[in-house]
Amino acid sequence: MATKQFKAESKRLLDMMINSIYTHKEIFLRELISNASDAMDKIYYKALTDDSLSFDKDHYYIKITSDKENRILKISDTGIGMTKEELEDNLGVIAKSGSLAFKKETELKDGYDIIGQFGVGFYSAFMVADTVTVMSKAFGSDEGYMWESNGAEGYTIEPCEKDAIGTEITLRIKEDTEDEKFSEYLDEYRLKSIIKKYSDFIRYPIKMDMTEKKLKKDSETEYEEYIEEKILNSMVPIWKKNKNELTKEDYDKFYAEKHYGFDKPVKHIHIKADGIVSYNAILFIPEKMPYDFYTKEYEKGLELYANGVLIMDKCADLLPDYFGFVKGIVDSEDLSLNISREMLQHDRQLKLIAKNIKNKIKNELSNLLKNEREKYEAFYESFGRQFKYGVYSDFGSNKDVLQDLLMFYSSKEKKMVTLDEYVSRMPEEQKYIYYAAGESNERIEKLPQTELVGDKGYEILYFTDEVDEFAVRMLMTYKEKEFKSVSSGDLGIEENEKDAKENNEEYKDLFEHMKNILSDKITAVRASKRLKNHPVCLANEGELTIEMEKVLNAMPNNQNIKADKVLEINIHHDVFKSLKEAFEKDQEKLNLYTNLLYNQALLIEGLPINDPVEFTNNICKIML
Repeated sequence: MATKQFKAESKRLLDMMINSIYTHKEIFLRELISNASDAMDKIYYKALTDDSLSFDKDHYYIKITSDKENRILKISDTGIGMTKEELEDNLGVIAKSGSLAFKKETELKDGYDIIGQFGVGFYSAFMVADTVTVMSKAFGSDEGYMWESNGAEGYTIEPCEKDAIGTEITLRIKEDTEDEKFSEYLDEYRLKSIIKKYSDFIRYPIKMDMTEKKLKKDSETEYEEYIEEKILNSMVPIWKKNKNELTKEDYDKFYAEKHYGFDKPVKHIHIKADGIVSYNAILFIPEKMPYDFYTKEYEKGLELYANGVLIMDKCADLLPDYFGFVKGIVDSEDLSLNISREMLQHDRQLKLIAKNIKNKIKNELSNLLKNEREKYEAFYESFGRQFKYGVYSDFGSNKDVLQDLLMFYSSKEKKMVTLDEYVSRMPEEQKYIYYAAGESNERIEKLPQTELVGDKGYEILYFTDEVDEFAVRMLMTYKEKEFKSVSSGDLGIEENEKDAKENNEEYKDLFEHMKNILSDKITAVRASKRLKNHPVCLANEGELTIEMEKVLNAMPNNQNIKADKVLEINIHHDVFKSLKEAFEKDQEKLNLYTNLLYNQALLIEGLPINDPVEFTNNICKIML
């Protein structure tokens, strides 16, 4: 029989597909099963308009058969089949899709839709097979036909004997090479795993003979093997079931089966959306952070299905980074897929789904915060930092989504509070949202800089994450209230301003002399308007705070960044008397006292002192 040639463009496309379009060869089975499912859907559509045809769903199934010895894999279905002309049209011209043409001609009903929109899917079989044979008998036809091809060189079509309507695809699996073990596609358990991964929710049963073991008769230790036909797919996905039929245990079981985590989800979100874009989704907010969440190995994203067929394991475009901890699936009939069905076109439908999912997650977290505070706080302990990174990234463009989800420890409440709760308690005269940054709540409690703000009765938020100050710099304000560090030069507490100005003028010469002693380590020495009991502290001058300096310098390839620091002296402390006396009588002692106070201020801030040996020697000097 004469071999018919593929068209030139079809040859190029087939070669490209085998070598580059698909990233995983196992995809071939998904494609062939999807085509088989389409073939049975076409029978269903015909039954809707043809009274002489009844659709008994029990009659429709897909059968997988593996013959290891002869390296043969078969995929058969009881669908509509193909005529000789359809074999010629659909399989002779690569990328012509009979399913897509059928879809355009047929009004789809009852939630059914054609999966195999692209004709190239069938040819993925050549990634694993050197010969592909298709035997098909069309509905309403008395004769079957066989299409066969060895690849790009062409194909043959001839009549064949086939009793039942439907299609049987036979793949002669390639021999193993050093780089590829094609034999794995003949192993029944490998085939089962591929089906469960990609085609678990095909609406028709996928059957395969599986090898099982049982105890031999009259034996308690010896087993014998037997063959049993099993249905490998679940068929009805949980996300297409009615929410009222499902329990929390059902969702938790699905979470565990999908290996989303060893914990139980804090919340689940079940979405059924119809409108401009239709999709179903089940999302999970986990309780515990994955161990690798902040590593390069962690991949965020949701599983993406098109009509129950897995298209992508991790579709990162469906989640913003700050919600990257969310697990789950999205299934849509409306997505525009590219030629291989592995990748999505970045189209409007995908963006609409992503926007809706973002809003759903935000609303669920807001409700959790409002109605189940303890659960939210436990969740926030694991993932709150991610929200702060979200605020900081993209120059604060995400703040409207995230700012009401943020929480910080409160000096007044002695617990975590929201920004809204803080602002709602602010006295009328308070200008700013005050915060203090440090390594821990305990360290912050002891900071000298908190004295004035605390004595005024103002609440202070404690920032203990390295990203906190950077995040609020992007927020800038919350409900028109500006954030202000307790170490800031201007605290907005006016009654102390006049006294501080007069004191700085009175002791101008002393402070200038101390500034000269410390050289470029500080920008100024001033009388403090914030200290009550402590003798000394450092204050910030400029946009970069001391805590920011520590964070930036802890990063790889840092450039020894320095914040502008002011040394503040409590002129009401007894130490100041010693400073004045030394200034008047003993310059060497003033030098000693100045360096000691500066190093003391560094230690309070958790900054390293330049010369620990000199510092300890200076302490010894004042003890003599």
